[in-house]
Amino acid sequence: MSDPHPVTGQSFESPVEPGTGWPGDPATAQTPVAKTPAGVRRLARSAGSIAELDALVSVCRACPRLVAWREEIATTGRRRSFAAEPYWGRPAASFGDPDATRLIVGLAPAANGANRTGRMFTGDRSGDWIFGALHRGGFATQSSSVAAGDGLQLHGIRMTAPVHCAPPANKPTTGEKSTCRPWLEKELQLSADRLRVILVLGGIGWDATISTARAIGWEVPRPKPKFGHGARATLSTPSGPIELVGCYHVSQQNTFTGRLTEAMLDDVIATVRELG
Repeated sequence: MSDPHPVTGQSFESPVEPGTGWPGDPATAQTPVAKTPAGVRRLARSAGSIAELDALVSVCRACPRLVAWREEIATTGRRRSFAAEPYWGRPAASFGDPDATRLIVGLAPAANGANRTGRMFTGDRSGDWIFGALHRGGFATQSSSVAAGDGLQLHGIRMTAPVHCAPPANKPTTGEKSTCRPWLEKELQLSADRLRVILVLGGIGWDATISTARAIGWEVPRPKPKFGHGARATLSTPSGPIELVGCYHVSQQNTFTGRLTEAMLDDVIATVRELG
């Protein structure tokens, strides 16, 4: 059964087949598919550009548990309020300006957010917070994040994650994080010559970014910098220093309880703008 896209009206099967016209789909029917951890490593190494990397990420099938979960949500597990919409049901590739000097690292797509819309941080409360702050900070063309194809663009900043598939209970396993890491490694390598700031949302993303930086040969201060809201560290790379900035994740657990406020988020975004 197919359903109409909420912006374009074009009908799609869930999960969405690559190259069938979904707004912003970076892949085609010919894009190679990683089916094992070794396949992820091989294809990540082969990516010669950000666009090619995004395409490869968006069709990955290397983690059986995550593939099964994201597709179950896309077919029989949809939230009632989105039951009439098609679900992307594939990995969410990085999103934003391919020439950005600033990078945001989150955690993983939400089951009824990016797993539904196909665009990172789009279609859920977390996205409302981060895109609202990016719009106020001059990085986003609009403050809403409804669906791919809604006109939202980022300038000077890009978003990625250490895990690109929605995990059950929002908790990827250690093995799944390890399998997905070569995509982040390549993201950092392809961006290194222009990247100046990495904003990390949450402690898990902080640890993943530091371990990935070390894996590709970047120098990280010792002892390992501790995560905290507003925490700072400098990574040394062959292309120059990159500032690492910590921020509480824009999860509902943090925003509903007041642990993270709009003012706190705006202050961090202002720091990212100043440093980049």
